[in-house]
Amino acid sequence: MAGIAADSPGTPSVNSRPLHYLRDVILHGKFNILNSLLPEESLHCRHGLYFQDGLRRVDYILTYHIKKPSSSRSRRSSRLTDNAFTRSLRRGRAQPPPPPPPPPAPPSPLPKGDAEAGGMADHSLDYHEDDKRLRREEFEGNLMEMGLELEKDEDTKTPGVGFVKIHAPWNVLCREAEFMKLKMPTKKVYEVKQSSSVVEKINTFIHKVTDPLHPNTEENRTQKVKHLSYPFSREKQHLFDLSDKDSFFDSKTRSQIVFEVLKRTKCTKAKYSMGITSLLGSGVYMAAYPLHDGDIDGENVEPNDRKLLYEEWASYSVFYKYQPVGLIRKYFGEKIGLYFAWLGVYTQMLIPASLVGVIVFLYGCVTVDDDIPSMEICDDRKSIVMCPMCDRVCSYWNLSIACSTARASHLFDNPATVFFSIFMALWAAMFMEHWKRRQMRLNYEWDLTGFEDEEDHPRAEYEFRVMQKSKRRELKTQKKPSEISEEPRNKWKQTVQTAMAGLKLAEKEKLTCKDRFPAYMTNIVMMLLMIGVTFAIVFGVIVYRISTKAALHMSSNPTTRSNVRLTVKATAAIINLVVILILDEVYGAVARWLTVLEVPKTDKSFEERLIFKTFILKFVNAFTPIIYIAFLRGRLVGRPGSYLYVFESYRMEECDHGGCLMELCIQLSITMLGKQLIQNNLFEIGIPKLKKLIRYIKSKRAAFQEEEREKRLQRYETDHFLEPFAGLTPEYMEMIIQFGFVTLFVASFPLAPLFALLNNIIEIRLDAKKFVAELRRPVAARAKDIGIWYNLLRGVAKVAVIVNAFVISFTSDFIPRLVYQYMYSMDGSMHGFVNHTLSVFNVTDFKNHTAPMDPLYLGIPVHLCRYKDYREPPWSNTPYDLSKEFYAVLAARLAFVIVFQNVVMLMSDVVDWVIPDIPKDISLQIHKEKILMVDLFMKEEQGKLQVLDSMLSAGKDNSNTNNHSTVARSRSTPHARSNNY
Repeated sequence: MAGIAADSPGTPSVNSRPLHYLRDVILHGKFNILNSLLPEESLHCRHGLYFQDGLRRVDYILTYHIKKPSSSRSRRSSRLTDNAFTRSLRRGRAQPPPPPPPPPAPPSPLPKGDAEAGGMADHSLDYHEDDKRLRREEFEGNLMEMGLELEKDEDTKTPGVGFVKIHAPWNVLCREAEFMKLKMPTKKVYEVKQSSSVVEKINTFIHKVTDPLHPNTEENRTQKVKHLSYPFSREKQHLFDLSDKDSFFDSKTRSQIVFEVLKRTKCTKAKYSMGITSLLGSGVYMAAYPLHDGDIDGENVEPNDRKLLYEEWASYSVFYKYQPVGLIRKYFGEKIGLYFAWLGVYTQMLIPASLVGVIVFLYGCVTVDDDIPSMEICDDRKSIVMCPMCDRVCSYWNLSIACSTARASHLFDNPATVFFSIFMALWAAMFMEHWKRRQMRLNYEWDLTGFEDEEDHPRAEYEFRVMQKSKRRELKTQKKPSEISEEPRNKWKQTVQTAMAGLKLAEKEKLTCKDRFPAYMTNIVMMLLMIGVTFAIVFGVIVYRISTKAALHMSSNPTTRSNVRLTVKATAAIINLVVILILDEVYGAVARWLTVLEVPKTDKSFEERLIFKTFILKFVNAFTPIIYIAFLRGRLVGRPGSYLYVFESYRMEECDHGGCLMELCIQLSITMLGKQLIQNNLFEIGIPKLKKLIRYIKSKRAAFQEEEREKRLQRYETDHFLEPFAGLTPEYMEMIIQFGFVTLFVASFPLAPLFALLNNIIEIRLDAKKFVAELRRPVAARAKDIGIWYNLLRGVAKVAVIVNAFVISFTSDFIPRLVYQYMYSMDGSMHGFVNHTLSVFNVTDFKNHTAPMDPLYLGIPVHLCRYKDYREPPWSNTPYDLSKEFYAVLAARLAFVIVFQNVVMLMSDVVDWVIPDIPKDISLQIHKEKILMVDLFMKEEQGKLQVLDSMLSAGKDNSNTNNHSTVARSRSTPHARSNNY
């Protein structure tokens, strides 16, 4: 293990240490930078969490690919380390520390035969490996100039991987915390004002009742005092409690600070600036990650936040407990903490929605025997002959066959459905308001009030494109060879001017809309193409249903013919599910590729564009089959004798006599449950484990040796084999799609909130276990809200009101029943409703080759058959035209949509207006903090003025004393003289 501790191996800063300290360090062996760790010394560095000295904590890890070095190369590394150490000693002897050296100039490419400073280049490595090594050396040197301390470890049990351990000393932490404006707790402590006595007693009672539901962590205990927070400042360090500097900045903050330095530090050997993201993308480094705090299981595992999270959050045995959101934020950062807080609020809000949905479903079960229309359909005494469901192979059938479908439809199509749709619209508004209040409370508790998103560093791809553009611009602006020959005396001046112009051009250069226009056009074309692919697949499933239904009707097996509808519905829904799962993965990759083409400038811009594209594609993919069944199926059919056909042979499919709502429920339930079970759970469990296994195989680690090797691995080696963190976009996306299932078509599936609740209870613990045990520790990111996801939620909630209005009005039979009951019923009841909705068709009007091949299937000749529609009978003056009942029902449906939409929107706005976004107690506490902060600084200024006044008064007293003594001496001089005389 070799140390490269920035000319300061062993102490935070060699320049700041006296010479006798360095002598003692060398004499007493405290400065052991070249010795390899012995097995018994591994406990001293605490399993890889600390440097070799056991004192400096590892804040970040960089990994890179290495090849087995030759002996000459090892000797050369030792000489280089010794030279660096000697230089540090020479600098330590100087009294005034020298200014930091200028950044190194970009070296020229390595020529063949170059000695490279005494033979640094190993001839066994190719040019690319040497280039990567040179970039690493320059980048690590720049990191050391920034004040970070590094230590290398290439002699590990992980073959082919080298590790660079990074430690941020105290002065660097203070400097970067001030730059990043991190709010830190001050010494000032104030009492958190409680609510009124009655409210406080109620809250205390609720807290006692729900005490078993709270995790056993310090963050979830009620705290009556709070430290006043203030952005860290090195000039005001006296405001903060720095008694324990090792714990003042926790591990999450330390890694966050180091990552900022890594992003800001540049490597210029590639002729343009490269930060850590560029170096990772070009393969100079394999990975960069902070370390987990320790192990999560074992006999002698020391207590740490990771172990506590695993026990109180990531275990399925605590599924009934609240999440330790404060500890999640402390360990993973505000951005991940906000995600799990939002997921917890969403899951809690699903509890009342699930209860109401179950009640609505039970109401349908209880009242199914009292439903008059379904009773009329099931009455065998009423022999209602229906027209064939398909051409030729299908024959006439009795309406009583649809008895089971009609009874099942009543479970989801009843008067309670309208109430549930209104309730869910208000529930969505309540959920959004509740989350805003919860978010403001977390902002106050996490000291995020007043935090504004800072402009992020440009992405590596953006810098590369800008560099390419500037190079092309330089080539265009260069003078022609003829013009250069005319000024042979000004070559040096021309070179300097060209270099300065190129530098200014690179600084001012940026990508414009003109540069991105091809990418924009590609995005539009590809998005439309992907949406067209979705429509084409839905159309293909429609053709499958039509052709399969006709084929099954031709079967000689009576069981097969009797179960045609169920077979076709179930298989088509499963096909849709499989296609949705496959296209989800394809669309995710396509969305990322399209976003990369746009070359967004910052990571935030990249993430927002990726989220928008992914959401559009996955939303269309998931809901297009459902939208077809809800609004298009059964309305593009035509009538007997004049049906609509696809490819001139496939007749468009109709809804069952019970309506399309039952089929909509089947499609929605299979899609929702399938996505949750397969995509959200199986994939999340299986894929990370599979990738981890592949990494172990690639690293030539045998499966039977894994357990034994795991016991001897350092912490940074163990974390290297974990899955890299890929961001929160997949986690949010699956929840947003689920929110769409819960709200958009809830009128057809009132049990959707219940299934979503059960899924989320598992999802929270599954995600928790993945973050704690399966993933590398993410870099902590600050955020005050959930960003673009909140806007997507609001959009889905608004669209849900309109969709449910149309589902109730056009898909269900709620409006036709109301119209019949109040306009056409003789006694105000539903008796005769079925007959009212059926039109009459004369079988002699069938076109050629469309009449049933077996007209005597029912055993009797059929002259008139019925079909569901509002049309004139064949004996009227306008046979088969739409009747006046059709227009009456259509007018009622449109009126219902308008009234429902406006009433629900108005009620949602009232809820939004009545519930304030900021809780009153939080607004009072924020105001109190501002007053306390002003008082704190006023007292500090008054103290400074008092000290200054005391110093001035002391100076005046001294001057007066001096004056008095001078006068006394002047008065005593004559007297003395007189005595002398």
